[in-house]
Amino acid sequence: MQSPCVAKCGLNDEDYCVGCFRHIDEIVGWSAASDAVKAEICQKAQARKHLVSPTENKQIISRAKWLAAEARIADRPVD
Repeated sequence: MQSPCVAKCGLNDEDYCVGCFRHIDEIVGWSAASDAVKAEICQKAQARKHLVSPTENKQIISRAKWLAAEARIADRPVD
């Protein structure tokens, strides 16, 4: 399944991308996720679309945020 990334990355205060509407944990874990999980992520992202405004605070996804998300994901069971 293709990533929903639209190359307009920026995180709001709750760590949701204002481009694709995925949470940073979903972005970081995308490549390891099963197709079923990817489909679920896409559905959740579409549902969030109206909640995440492009005018909200945009923060570049920093290395520190990426590493923190990797650490959270590592603590979860892999499907």
